[in-house]
Parts: sequence; structure tokens; C-alpha cells
Amino acid sequence: MSDTIRSRERQRKDRQIDEVTHDPYQERYKPREPAACPECGAVFDHGRWHWMPKPEGAHDHLCPACRRIQEKFPAGFVTLEGEFFAAHRDEILHLARNEEQRAKSDHPLERIMDIQQEAGKTVISTTGLHLARRIGDAIHHAYQGSLDLKYSPDEYLIRVFWQR
Repeated sequence: MSDTIRSRERQRKDRQIDEVTHDPYQERYKPREPAACPECGAVFDHGRWHWMPKPEGAHDHLCPACRRIQEKFPAGFVTLEGEFFAAHRDEILHLARNEEQRAKSDHPLERIMDIQQEAGKTVISTTGLHLARRIGDAIHHAYQGSLDLKYSPDEYLIRVFWQR
């Protein structure tokens, strides 16, 4: 066997594969189709969740987003603060709600769970990583300021910080 082939074999065996943190709310098995969430009305059909009328004979199955909301276990946090934010709080939160509506129309599992006012800041919790990132990007694009994204390497979680 030539040295090049041995070298390639050694490389393959020595490669370390990093574990990928998966969403703990992603189900291991697909629900029987068609299925409908009794909480929000989303329908699982053809392998994914959709907004559509509940098909006749659909099985009740709680969607992952409603499970997250019930268990109060967000996948994303968007923290908004600063003097500019305090002065424009309502319009910035309106922008966040608009982003939720746009994302939710195509992806029923992306939702705002809660908006809480804390000492000098507001924290928006979301059911998905993508919505938190999308809200942060939209606010930063519209109002500039500083945007910081922190993905947790050990968990399925993102923290988005924006201030101005």
C-alpha cells in the first residue's frame, strides 16, 4: 500500500467529529399524519407544520412550539435596552411583532413566547433561534445601534443583545 493511501486512511480515522447540539423539542419521530395541534391549530402534513384548516380525521398532537410555551423553555432571548429604546419602545416592539408575523406565516413553530419588562430593559423570548436572530437583525437594520449575538455551544439557545 502506498504512503498516500495510508496517510488518507490515518486522516479519516483521526478526524474528530464535533457533536452538534440539536433542538431538544424536535421530535424523534414524526406524528401520524395528518395531525393538528389542539393549542394553536397548526397542522402537521407532508412532513412539516403548516397553517391550514384542520383536516377531517386529524389526530391531536401538541406542536413543539406549544410544548415550549407550556414548559416556559425558550430557544431565543432578545434583550433591548438604552435611552433610544426607552424613547421608542412601542414602535420597536411593533417591529418585533411584525417580524414574528412574517416568520410565523411560513414557519408555524417560530413565535414570540413572552415580552417582559425588566430593570431598564425589555426581554423578548422566542420559540426558535431563527426568529430571535431575525428580530435582532430587523431592529438593527431599522435603528442601527449595537447588535451582539451569542450562540450557546452546549444548548439550543441564542441570546441577542441590542442597544442604542
